[in-house]
Amino acid sequence: MHANFYSIITMNITRENIDNLNAVVKVAIAKEDYSDKVEKILTDYRKSANIPGFRKGHVPMTMVKKQYGKAVLVDEVNKLLQDALGKYLVEEKLDVLGNPLPKQQDDLDWDADQFTFEFELGLAPDFEVKLKGKKSITQYNIVADDKMIDDQVKHIQKQYGKLVNINAVENNSEVTGTFVNDDQDINNKATFSLEKIKGKSNSKLLVGAKVGDVITFTTKGLFNDEHDLETYLKVPHELVHGLNIDVQFTISEINNRVLADLDQELFDKLFGKGEVTSVTELKDKIRVDSEKQFLQQADQKLLNDVTEYLIDNTKFDLPASFLQKWLQTAGEEPMTSDQAKDEYEKSEKSMRYQLIEAKLIEKHNLQVQFEDLKSHTIEMIKSQMAQFGQMNPGEKELEDIAARILSNRDEVKRLSEQLMSQKLLNLYKTEANLKVKKITYDDFVKEFYS
Repeated sequence: MHANFYSIITMNITRENIDNLNAVVKVAIAKEDYSDKVEKILTDYRKSANIPGFRKGHVPMTMVKKQYGKAVLVDEVNKLLQDALGKYLVEEKLDVLGNPLPKQQDDLDWDADQFTFEFELGLAPDFEVKLKGKKSITQYNIVADDKMIDDQVKHIQKQYGKLVNINAVENNSEVTGTFVNDDQDINNKATFSLEKIKGKSNSKLLVGAKVGDVITFTTKGLFNDEHDLETYLKVPHELVHGLNIDVQFTISEINNRVLADLDQELFDKLFGKGEVTSVTELKDKIRVDSEKQFLQQADQKLLNDVTEYLIDNTKFDLPASFLQKWLQTAGEEPMTSDQAKDEYEKSEKSMRYQLIEAKLIEKHNLQVQFEDLKSHTIEMIKSQMAQFGQMNPGEKELEDIAARILSNRDEVKRLSEQLMSQKLLNLYKTEANLKVKKITYDDFVKEFYS
């Protein structure tokens, strides 16, 4: 047991540590702490009170006290409590979780001259964070392989190619038509290429067909990706998997896409005049841009994996009972004890990581300075403008947009969190026990998202 003594005017504050994670603070408020303030407020009330039968400013003080005295007293005592408790926590350097919880006092006598209030505190645990563990964490280096680059080139050629109307469906055609099934309320016009169709038997039904022909398909095994049923037939996602019905498809248009030539005109259209001058340079540009995007996904994966490692390997106790009690009143809607217990179990991991993260930020002196935030914001603006073809915005334009963004408190909070996340990621890359694994994007997706 440990007791601490603290004094503000004549107000006494003592703390009893129940254990390393829980404490009770007692605040004793004497009449001298609040009487002058209460008297002044009641005097001001008397000057402005409008009570029938009395001239303004001439209401007897006894009547003012009777009508307003207790409410003013309660308000002032609560203000004193909050102020004193806040100062006490700061000056004692107590690292508390949640907020102090007032103990229930059913027998509080507001007619007394002195009051004593008790608050429960949940204290943050003392622990160490070790980033470099015995077991290594994989850091993925995602690369764009030749097949992916070739597919991207083909996609660009298709995107910038021309559609030529033809009479009958061919193997490389794009077909437009309407899928219908009255029982399932399907009636949807769609355009798709034959490469989306699964199996030779389905392709044979289309090849050679003409505008106006009606073809009956079975939805099961119709597309290579069954989620295309959601796209082309507008089937709800929950019905997509295993859907096995007949649909009638009426052809309304048939086109072949003539691929765009890989010439200087296309290169200039894609990247600006003279930036790319050959197919080799085009592929190099695609590779660099792709791997820049892959780096973001690899970084997010690393961030997630290190977070899980830290949570699993940094052992400490939390004041669970206190936090569950605090959760009952912390939100907009009060919770039952069972609801608070469920909520605590859901959020315990998050609470643990917040404490671990705070410890790392303090230990490694990670800070987000305003200049860092401004530079980060300007780079974000440049990136967004580049997506719309504005490659060289002026410095003043960037400064003005950044100033507008940084005048919004919510945006500042969001961008600060992004920056701190990046600083933590850089810390993990230098301090954690990592092993680099080279992997293609397709293999990365199969391994983690399939």
